Amino acid sequence: MTWVLLVPFCNLYVMLKIAGKPGWWLVLFLIPVVNLIMAIITYIALASNFGKSTGFAIGMIFLPIVFFPMLAFGDAKYVPIVVCA
Repeated sequence: MTWVLLVPFCNLYVMLKIAGKPGWWLVLFLIPVVNLIMAIITYIALASNFGKSTGFAIGMIFLPIVFFPMLAFGDAKYVPIVVCA
C-alpha cells in the first residue's frame, strides 16, 4: 500500500477516506481557492481521527515536515469518529 503515496490523486483520495470525508471532495481540491479551505478541513478531521487537537492540525498546516512524521511514527492510534446523521 506504500505505492499510493506516489500516485498524484490517489494519495489525496486515501487521505480523504482516512479523514472520514467523501471521495467526491477530490473534485473540490481542483478549484483554486476552495482547495485551501478543503485542505484545512481535511487536516482538522485527520488530526481528530488520530486523537489530536485542532492545534496539532494547525501544526500540520504550517509545519508539515515536522507534524506529519509525528503523526505517522508517534503513538497516535486511528480511531474514526462516527457522526450519526
